[in-house]
Amino acid sequence: MSTLHIEHPISDFTIWKAAFDRFAAVRLQSGVRGHRIQRPVSDPRYIVLDLDFDSPAEAAAFLEFLQTRVWSSPETALAGDPRTAILEPIEAK
Repeated sequence: MSTLHIEHPISDFTIWKAAFDRFAAVRLQSGVRGHRIQRPVSDPRYIVLDLDFDSPAEAAAFLEFLQTRVWSSPETALAGDPRTAILEPIEAK
């Protein structure tokens, strides 16, 4: 399993979450197996998102979709540039 890890500041969680929810079908069609949304206790205007895929290639393809089709939209409530990484597990206990 590979994970697309995304972190970024947002202007409003409710607006961001609504935008995230609108892409549920696209995530499913793109191979997202599951997701986790987290935010720091000290900063409700910062999001940490992990999207799980079967392969790094699927994660990379979805990242390209986000960069070219989603993050350019003002409806996403992004308040800064996302930081991303495609991760593969090394160890879990």
